[in-house]
Amino acid sequence: MLSHPLRLLVALSLGVSTPVWAQTAAAKARSSVKPVTVNGKPIPRSRLDFIVKQRAAQGQPDNEQARKAILDNLITQEVVAQEADRRGLAKSADVRTQLELLRQQVLVQAVVQDHLKTHPIKDEEMLAEYNKVKASRGDKEYKARHILVDKDSEAKEIVAQLKKGTKFEELAKQSKDPGSKEKGGDLDWNPPSTFVKPFADALAKLEKGKYTETPVQTQFGWHVIQLDDVRALQFPAFDTVKQQLLSRMQEQEVQKFVAGLRSKAKIE
Repeated sequence: MLSHPLRLLVALSLGVSTPVWAQTAAAKARSSVKPVTVNGKPIPRSRLDFIVKQRAAQGQPDNEQARKAILDNLITQEVVAQEADRRGLAKSADVRTQLELLRQQVLVQAVVQDHLKTHPIKDEEMLAEYNKVKASRGDKEYKARHILVDKDSEAKEIVAQLKKGTKFEELAKQSKDPGSKEKGGDLDWNPPSTFVKPFADALAKLEKGKYTETPVQTQFGWHVIQLDDVRALQFPAFDTVKQQLLSRMQEQEVQKFVAGLRSKAKIE
């Protein structure tokens, strides 16, 4: 999940702008809330503006009431922080460690933001990824059932019972798959790419209403599969998943960037 500043970056990359009326209201709010000092130490306006900016990225308003509430909280924090300094807690080993960890987190976030600014994900890249995923899903989806057991002999016995007329749903109660055994082995609607290859290959060869008379082996065990129905796959339109694609591709870009840094680092 992207941090709040990164979500702001995403919004900017999509061309989201603040309405003029909102900009005017924010300007009035900034001018109406004056900076203060606590025991002679000023609370910088930049600190207040930074928090307002973070909250605005979450859709919270920038107005006089909100700024006063934030400023009041900053005053409380400053009072308590000054007391911690007075007690010498900033010299504590644990506190110094926490402060250093926080410093690193801020720097990591800053360099990630900077990298995404200089390596933006373009629309054509997102569209290419969309088409790649769409192609991998295929044009059909299947409503299937299965019974999973440990041994080939057990699966063959299930096939024999089916041939004698025993209901698939009844035999599914002995399945190893806890997610489907109480539902008669029902796996609901899925494209072939959802399943491991031997399972998907067997499913694609079945006729509607038929089951695999030869058990199918996967890394999970032995399956008896029944195909209940087939329909055309309804893939979501690009515009409806564009934001999800952007988030995922940004995460991948950051992972690649970090992996590159680690590969160049001297770690002993």
